[in-house]
Amino acid sequence: MPDIENILDQLEAIFDRSVANLRRALALYVREGVRPESQARAAGCFSYPELRIDYDPSSPPPLPARAFARLNQPGVYVASIARPRLFRDYLRIQLEHLCRDYDVKVSVGLSASEIPYPYVLDGSDDLQLGGIQSAELGRWFPTTELVHIGDEIADGDWDMSRHSARPLALFDGPRTDFSLARLRHYTGTPTEDFQRFVLFTNYVRYVDEFVRFAADVLREEGSGYQALTVPGGRYDRGMLENAEAEIASGSWRRYQMPAYHLVGPNGDDGITLVNIGVGPSNAKTICDHIAVLRPEVWLMIGHCGGLRPSQTIGDYVLAHAYLRDDHVLDDILPVEIPVPPIAEVQTALYNAAAMVTGEEEESLKKRLRTGTVVTTDDRNWELRYTDSALRFNQSRAVGIDMESATVAAQGYRFRVPYGTLLCVSDKPLHGELKLPGQANAFYERAISQHLRIGIETLNLLREEGDALHSRKLRSFDEPPFR
Repeated sequence: MPDIENILDQLEAIFDRSVANLRRALALYVREGVRPESQARAAGCFSYPELRIDYDPSSPPPLPARAFARLNQPGVYVASIARPRLFRDYLRIQLEHLCRDYDVKVSVGLSASEIPYPYVLDGSDDLQLGGIQSAELGRWFPTTELVHIGDEIADGDWDMSRHSARPLALFDGPRTDFSLARLRHYTGTPTEDFQRFVLFTNYVRYVDEFVRFAADVLREEGSGYQALTVPGGRYDRGMLENAEAEIASGSWRRYQMPAYHLVGPNGDDGITLVNIGVGPSNAKTICDHIAVLRPEVWLMIGHCGGLRPSQTIGDYVLAHAYLRDDHVLDDILPVEIPVPPIAEVQTALYNAAAMVTGEEEESLKKRLRTGTVVTTDDRNWELRYTDSALRFNQSRAVGIDMESATVAAQGYRFRVPYGTLLCVSDKPLHGELKLPGQANAFYERAISQHLRIGIETLNLLREEGDALHSRKLRSFDEPPFR
């Protein structure tokens, strides 16, 4: 069994050394105009560390039951690693599985990819570039080149014939760093604060309820949670006296998709809530970036229009299929590709609804409808209903929103278990439009319970462990790391 802790230490040491080299070289260029030596760059002074696994079995490979950390064929598997300290626990788990079940050689070295200089500047006060333009710096220092950043591995477009080694993970160093920088920009919170269990919502009132829930939990003795971090601040135990009011009036408005993190006992096993706002474009964007953090699961907890006359305002919709009229992923994941429900997530959502509402099965079934959700990219779809009526009817849809199918399709695409529980806020086809007075009364009645169901679902899924990661999400020729 390889010394995994030592391997992780090596990854961190190489990364830290490359970052320090890059920062020193930038400072020297700013002060004295000294360019970095081409020989030093060729030797890897700014390089990401590379993790390599050699697998040459003498007997047929084992077939573990889990959906990840599997080696399907002999070969060399490599990945450049960004921010190894941030991903240490994740890397440890992947390596422990592989090293326990397969006879592999694990090694660490320098990758061919260099760390782009903007990623070592983010948030730095001690390294001021003055009036130097990015184009000038890009001549002498590694920079973000989009030709080297993409999702070819995740999307199945990776060309084995052009490479001597196979990919070890879905995301390499440059792709990971790109998303980590974007996450802070969009959400207003450090990437270190993101938790492995994620809720998405499309209404700010869910944020208010989440903040109240998190503050109450942190005020309880023995809850295990450490802190609540929000755009612009962190609230530890003992700092919660005016937390709700301060957060509500804080800096979250500066950010397109503000995030809130209830930090778990182990630092990353708590809950993250992101208000993605309205629309499939935002939903795609945030999933593109959170995916590199390899969350355990993400759920969409928001509002929808009810499409059935038997539904009432405040009823729930548990999506088991999606009619994808969002269009943002059509070129990447064609609409004819099914996005299957994840059984463990569906069961947890239903069980959580029963636990939180306290209703018996027959009573709950009257309020919780399982069916197809339509996701559209047209907020005023009602004005074009005559063009959509046949498809809606053929799909047997029970609800319509603007985010859920996008979130689910992104989960399918990036191998992140997903699920959707929506709450009916209006019934446009049946004369119950979302008017201000009606909406406010609905929000007061429904949001607290709905959010609690989402949180309880994550608590149930946390107990699933490795079994949560369904083989439904794995491709035929999958990278070993989850």
